[in-house]
Amino acid sequence: MNEHEVINATRHWVEDVVVGYNLCPFAKRELVKDRVRFVVTGAATEEALLQALQDELLHLQEAPEVETTLLIHPGVLQDFGAYNEFLDVADGLLVFLDLEGVFQVASFHPDYQFAGTGPESAENYTNRSPFPMLHLLRESSLEAAIDNYPDVDGIPDRNIELMERLGADKMRAVLAGCFRSGGDD
Repeated sequence: MNEHEVINATRHWVEDVVVGYNLCPFAKRELVKDRVRFVVTGAATEEALLQALQDELLHLQEAPEVETTLLIHPGVLQDFGAYNEFLDVADGLLVFLDLEGVFQVASFHPDYQFAGTGPESAENYTNRSPFPMLHLLRESSLEAAIDNYPDVDGIPDRNIELMERLGADKMRAVLAGCFRSGGDD
């Protein structure tokens, strides 16, 4: 897939899954305001991905008009175990750049699996995405959104309940549907 197709599939996922199922009640506002940056990296190694992550963190620091970045990396860390281990490296980069507490990295992957769940558990679809990606969030914005949202602690349980109600088969189909192409894309 080319960069345009990767971004379209990811945008459909954000619209249809993240916003459509209200998995993140804070996402719609930023998507509508066009403050979500979609970036595809051609990184084929973890080192190249780490450099792309650093570049995006520094870009986010210099671009207050961008609220959040989805750094999509289809060419590296396809294996969820390796991806999960890389998250510690990403957090280490935040410390190295003295950006811990300024930004945080959230994780989404096509094979996302929460500890203690089976690979086909429906609840894993709360964090399953079309491609491996790192979601870069501004801590201050996240804190403000949390402060203004009732029962933020209940979001994960509601999301798990919704995924279990819809079922893994349904969510697998919804995720596959993100790869559709349309004339308005």
